[in-house]
Amino acid sequence: MTKHEKLSKKSSNIDAPFHVTGRTKYVDDMPELQGTLFVKIFPSPVAHGQIIRLDYSKALQMPGVVAVLSEKDIPGENELGGIVKDEPMLAEQEVHFEGQPILLVIAETEDIAHHALSLIEIDIEAHPVTTDPIIAHQQGDLLHKSRTFSIGNTQEAFAKCKHVFEGTAESGGQEHVYLEPQGAYSIPQDKGGITIYSSTQGPTAVQRTVARILDMPMSQIEVDVNRIGGGFGGKEDQASPWAAMAALATYHLRKPVKLILERKEDLKMTGKRHPYKSRYKIGLDEDLNILAYEATFFQNGGAAADLSPPVLGRTLFHSTNSYDIPNVDATAHCCKTNIVPNTAFRGFGGPQGMFVIESAIHYAARQIGVTPIEIQAKNLLKENAVFPYGQIVKGCEARQCWSEAVEKYQVAALQKEVDDFNQQHAYQKKGFALMPVCFGISFTNTPMNNARALVHIYSDGSVGVNTGAVEMGQGVNTKMVQIAAQMFGLPQQRIQLNNTNTTRVANTSPSAASATADLNGKALQDAGRQLTERLHDFIRQDLNLNKNERISFKNEQVYVNEKASALSWEELIQKALAQRINLSAKGHYATPVIHFDRNKEKGHPFAYHVYGTAILTCTVDCIRGIYEFDKVQIVHDFGASMNREIDLGQIEGGLVQGMGWMTLEEIIYNEKGLLKSNSLATYKIPDIYAAPKTIDVHFLNTDTDNEAILKSKAVGEPPLMYGIGAYFAICNAVLAFNPKAKIDYVAPMTTERVLMGLYGL
Repeated sequence: MTKHEKLSKKSSNIDAPFHVTGRTKYVDDMPELQGTLFVKIFPSPVAHGQIIRLDYSKALQMPGVVAVLSEKDIPGENELGGIVKDEPMLAEQEVHFEGQPILLVIAETEDIAHHALSLIEIDIEAHPVTTDPIIAHQQGDLLHKSRTFSIGNTQEAFAKCKHVFEGTAESGGQEHVYLEPQGAYSIPQDKGGITIYSSTQGPTAVQRTVARILDMPMSQIEVDVNRIGGGFGGKEDQASPWAAMAALATYHLRKPVKLILERKEDLKMTGKRHPYKSRYKIGLDEDLNILAYEATFFQNGGAAADLSPPVLGRTLFHSTNSYDIPNVDATAHCCKTNIVPNTAFRGFGGPQGMFVIESAIHYAARQIGVTPIEIQAKNLLKENAVFPYGQIVKGCEARQCWSEAVEKYQVAALQKEVDDFNQQHAYQKKGFALMPVCFGISFTNTPMNNARALVHIYSDGSVGVNTGAVEMGQGVNTKMVQIAAQMFGLPQQRIQLNNTNTTRVANTSPSAASATADLNGKALQDAGRQLTERLHDFIRQDLNLNKNERISFKNEQVYVNEKASALSWEELIQKALAQRINLSAKGHYATPVIHFDRNKEKGHPFAYHVYGTAILTCTVDCIRGIYEFDKVQIVHDFGASMNREIDLGQIEGGLVQGMGWMTLEEIIYNEKGLLKSNSLATYKIPDIYAAPKTIDVHFLNTDTDNEAILKSKAVGEPPLMYGIGAYFAICNAVLAFNPKAKIDYVAPMTTERVLMGLYGL
């Protein structure tokens, strides 16, 4: 058993006891200071128009209302955009999406503020509304410049292909539906500073945005995050507006101010996963090798850029998924429409790109008369292949994951089982699909790949750890404690992991891109290395040891050459302090090797890739169009998992969330740009009945080296892509009932779409 396996076996989730007993504290659970005020937002009732008249005098006169703030009350920039400066915090003359904030009502209670909203009068001259990204592109309405990734020569390659097919694919948006809605609590401090308790994945993004809006130095804005109740990318950049609004009220009133969105407000006012409309062209030779692939992606970015440009880039990075295709042209357009600005969501554009290549393969297989599995298996990545963005494939586990899945889960026998069932059942049909995944780990914006950690060893031997990692249910707190406990040979109870705080750890990257544990864990290791080196030097002097003798810490004891010495950890710390040894350290980590040239669209953007293969099996009721998933079987590349319990939970959660996106979750806007799926009564997320009856996850057995923390690969985003296979499993069941069914490759595959496929409607 390796040291990583030992670490994994004995480390459970340190937050679990608090979650299951209801003791976990979120922003809205914080005790409210005396005099706390509450904010409600007056939003635009239309998707696009010119404000003709705005009268909030009656609201301001209501007892208990303290203030009403507009864009005129912003002392700094009325700007939220971190990439493109195109999103005012409070609307000025125009509104560009339903739910766009216009005014802030601050009152003594939330109920008073809510009631005051109904007293505000507004007249808006309606302007034309665009909700379709292709129409926006035709009109020249773009949020950012388009991008193209190319390798080889597709035109020459298509000329050599025996099979060439063209088609379209469309994937919908997805609500984050984090358990904790967006919110913040802002408190004034001495000397004009402000402390903000925010439900955010990006404390520094909140700090930077608030400082810009209030025209204050960042050093006067402290952002503190205990943990958040889910994020999935929705609180990466989009937590900033609510914190800034609360802080604006604090700035003017010098009072504590709380702003917590209600669920329906959150659904209306916050961005979602980007919907995409796409076109593809795929060419294969007589042996089913994919020789050429072209794709054009029309991303629905919404009314402002937000994170749409990097999401669009990630779509291109993953446009060929787990396949080795020598000739590729992939172009993506970032389209401006009149819906809420869309934002990061687990997978960050990668799933949208993967859905299109899988649709192209599925369509090609149907036309040629083979199974998609034959084309998938034939074209999987191999070592030293080249991605369209120029990075050479190293440490490739694509084929091993596939072959282990096929062998372990007996795909040939599964095919026979499905065929036999379908022959015996006229109005029930089974279908299954294999979904390979290759996902790159790193922020694709290279400068973001860095982190810091601050570690203190206290006089009693306990250790305080501060990092930039935000716990949002993914288990990063536990992994940070594991790392510190291992470095110092201490039980986890001796490690205190403190809140994520911009004063203790500055200039952090958001907890996103599946890179949180890697970046912050390695920064923590750097701080630990500095401390252990100082302590080792002191021990050599104190015990009169030479440089060749090995020193380590285990079980709260100092070991020399793997033997316990008479010096305990606590005695060591007390002796070191007596000699004025510095027992605090600031660690730093910047991911090595990675780089990317945006002018050439070539480089080495990822530290490593995660691979895997899922087999998804479903049963469709061909009378009602409903379906259930019998089982999902996965072989996943975890590297050397440092915590199997947490990593397994991430696989299961990501899988079901991806299946929800592909099957149940449908976001609908009408022609006026108004959100119709605006509550959890009209927007369906997976529940226990929608989950597969069985989820079986096999940890790939591999010794391949990688750049992950303790060789334990990132596991946050990759499993979501397994859910894409759910769409094609259902398609295959539909085709078993009606071989001539028209499959439009429009996701999600709702029961309505299943019925239309079954009966050719």
